[in-house]
Amino acid sequence: MRRVAIVGAGMTPFGEHFGLGIKDLLPMAFSECMASVDKGISRSEIQAAWFGELSTTDGFPSGILADSCGLLNIPVTRVENACATGNDAVRNAVYGIASGAFDVVLVMGADKVRESASKDTFWEWAGMTRDMAWDYPLGLIAPANFALHVARYLHESPATREHLAMVAVKNHRHALPNPKAQLRHEITVEQVLNAPMVVEPFGLYDCTPQSDGAAALILVAEDVVDRYTDQPVWVRGVGLGVDRVMHQHKQDMTTFPAAVRAAQAAYAMAGLGPQDIDVAEVHDCFTGVELISYEDLGFAERFGAHKLIESGATTIGGQLPVNPSGGLKAKGHPPGATGVAQCFEIFEQLRGTAANQVDGARIGLTHNIGGPTAVSAVTILGSDRD
Repeated sequence: MRRVAIVGAGMTPFGEHFGLGIKDLLPMAFSECMASVDKGISRSEIQAAWFGELSTTDGFPSGILADSCGLLNIPVTRVENACATGNDAVRNAVYGIASGAFDVVLVMGADKVRESASKDTFWEWAGMTRDMAWDYPLGLIAPANFALHVARYLHESPATREHLAMVAVKNHRHALPNPKAQLRHEITVEQVLNAPMVVEPFGLYDCTPQSDGAAALILVAEDVVDRYTDQPVWVRGVGLGVDRVMHQHKQDMTTFPAAVRAAQAAYAMAGLGPQDIDVAEVHDCFTGVELISYEDLGFAERFGAHKLIESGATTIGGQLPVNPSGGLKAKGHPPGATGVAQCFEIFEQLRGTAANQVDGARIGLTHNIGGPTAVSAVTILGSDRD
């Protein structure tokens, strides 16, 4: 397969954009992405697009992207895979180039979540991303769904609610210098522990906010990369994993097998291992999910994730900074845009231009876990081709 590189990236700020719709957010991210290509690029050079969007508030997604961004002469494919949507769109685009079908493609991710009342949004998502025969009638929307896993994890591991709170504090601190982040304020462990309970063991500050936003990437084949930049970021590996949908069929609630499979596939394609990762954007829709994911991604031993957060290893300046953007917890989480925005962050980290820069970062990883913990996508990026 041909090698694939990212040569441009852009995103909107994440937040509650009540005055903006998808048709506004998409051109904003697209324009910033196009402008970021060092040697320039025109619309006419883009040969195909992949669009990740979970909800469809404005109607037919592929046509809306083509229409709002002036890309009417190329094929546009919509990807939807729960909260793994953005990174799965990247994966599909990578294969489109690696196969030889295209040389230059666009990947976009977007969602307009704040079209619905907060009390309705998770039920709407559950109707698209969960088993409708059992999980939905039982009320297993996202907070309850992930709480089942994290409650069991806290029962079996040495981790405590204080460790969950430390994840929230870290990611809020990381978001402070990020102009794209939704929640740019510090919090304390005490605030997290004393916040109103959402669903045991998650209080308010353990949960990601609901967000609107869009993100975009330009991917190109190695044959043409020199036309666009002298500082490409290479796609080293991609992986997608799935698991059983219904919770009563899951073998172990303290791990996400889909994430393990996605990570194994991405590491194998990249010829790398967890020890090679310098910076990571990890799916922290709820604080405990970040802890479990440390283990699933190979960053910590079984039930050893609490040691990483205690030691500061996953903080900027630590051995493996995780979520320097603020993560979903503080940067925000428009599901279709999240994985693409994670790649935006790693693109900037590996080029040395990130708002919260990790010194010496050469290899970065992005990770999503979605639906009823039944799908995961992992992307590994590097500043070197091999």
